[in-house]
Amino acid sequence: MTRAVVFAYHNVGVRCLKVLLAQGVDIALIFTHDDNPAEQIWFDRVAALATDYGIPAITPDDPNTPELLQQIRDLKPDFLFSFYYRKMLSLELLAIAPQGALNMHGSLLPKYRGRVPVNWAIIHGETETGATLHYMVEKPDAGDTVGQTAVPILPDDMAGEVFNKVTLAAELTLHRILPALITGNAPRIVQDLSQGSYFTGRKPEDGRIDWNWPVQRIHNLVRAVAPPYPGAFTTVNGRLVRILRSRIIELNMQTRIAPQLELIDGHLIAHCVGGGLLQILALDIAGSLVIPAELADLIGPSPWQLGD
Repeated sequence: MTRAVVFAYHNVGVRCLKVLLAQGVDIALIFTHDDNPAEQIWFDRVAALATDYGIPAITPDDPNTPELLQQIRDLKPDFLFSFYYRKMLSLELLAIAPQGALNMHGSLLPKYRGRVPVNWAIIHGETETGATLHYMVEKPDAGDTVGQTAVPILPDDMAGEVFNKVTLAAELTLHRILPALITGNAPRIVQDLSQGSYFTGRKPEDGRIDWNWPVQRIHNLVRAVAPPYPGAFTTVNGRLVRILRSRIIELNMQTRIAPQLELIDGHLIAHCVGGGLLQILALDIAGSLVIPAELADLIGPSPWQLGD
């Protein structure tokens, strides 16, 4: 029986662990994370799966200590797998498994190496993304790929919707390629890193809307950081507002010198200085959803100034 030690978190971690179990892999140990009380936990929990299946699971701050390396060696895994685990694994750790150490990444490598690839793909207006299984090396997301599955990003898809597609793409990729991995017949494709870029993480402050941008760029930001992520934000007549959902009404129409939000026939329409009209479909103020008709009661009559 093939044996693995798995480093996993989030929905992708849960679904890929279930693929390993379904195909008869002996999971000797799971490394996962304690939930961060400052983070919204909207995703499935690997720790709960470990409990359900009676698999030992630990949550160390550092998986690379000498004691843990020896514990992994003693388990004699054939493979190591990393599925949305958030800590880097040392080269010494990666070398333990004779049949390799593989990671599932949420993009079509070599594009969007690094952090939060789903969000970055939407921000850049990509029309597809996916999941890639690859060997781990010292440089993040740079090892030979084994398989990948693409999924579409539709024009109004939100980050959560795309993440769900990528989760399924990860499950399909692993399910398809795992038998060949176990028998040693899986392909290895060298990445051309010049065809992609590395991206860092994002902070809530990065969700600030610049109304001087073209409407497509603003719409992409709204989609990319929509809940369950922190959300795009701006001010309306000086009042802090989160824009949760939007739709492009007009791409190229030149608008006013200053960005404005208007209530037109019951619809909230934003005039973007960089060109175009954006309908605001959902927004909140101080954590409460506000319907268009209520906005005038809260901040005065339309039109309203957008941004600082």
